[in-house]
Amino acid sequence: MHAPEQRRSPRHEELLEQAYQYALEHGLADLSLRPLATAIGSSPRVLLFLFGSKDGLIRALLARARTDELTVLDRARAETGHDDLATAARAIWRWLRAEPHRPLLTLWAESYAQSLAHPDGPWADFARRTVEDWLDILGSAQPAARRRSKTGIAERTLALSVLRGALLDLLATGDAERTTAAVEHHLRLSST
Repeated sequence: MHAPEQRRSPRHEELLEQAYQYALEHGLADLSLRPLATAIGSSPRVLLFLFGSKDGLIRALLARARTDELTVLDRARAETGHDDLATAARAIWRWLRAEPHRPLLTLWAESYAQSLAHPDGPWADFARRTVEDWLDILGSAQPAARRRSKTGIAERTLALSVLRGALLDLLATGDAERTTAAVEHHLRLSST
């Protein structure tokens, strides 16, 4: 739940963006309002007023991160054209492996894990929604008839699993060469 609409002022949006940049650097799991407020030139009281609660702020930050994720997926969708799951997966992987995106992806991984560990908290449904988002982009790269088939669903689920697994490995090790080779190997095998 976001702050009430009447509280969505330019200051609200400015603080949300600053808090998002802070979250990209420091994460969300151990978020404390006082250090956050100090870092962004606000106060805990103002943040609570604008976002309703710490959980409300976390939900707003997750929504902001999801906006970035969906923007990336839309770009990948535009790059891939139609009817080619491997091309879509390659476009997504190119974006995932790019060094400048690591803070967003680290925040994504943290939020994904928190969503699984705390399904009733502010992270509720984050993991499920992100799986649906990624399956949607991968599905849009499949021919329409295949997209609706059980085989098509299995193919894009496997592609997502490979991308997500390689991403987690990349975030843990920083080894873009090895993880890219693994993704490429899978895509070559799945194309034959």
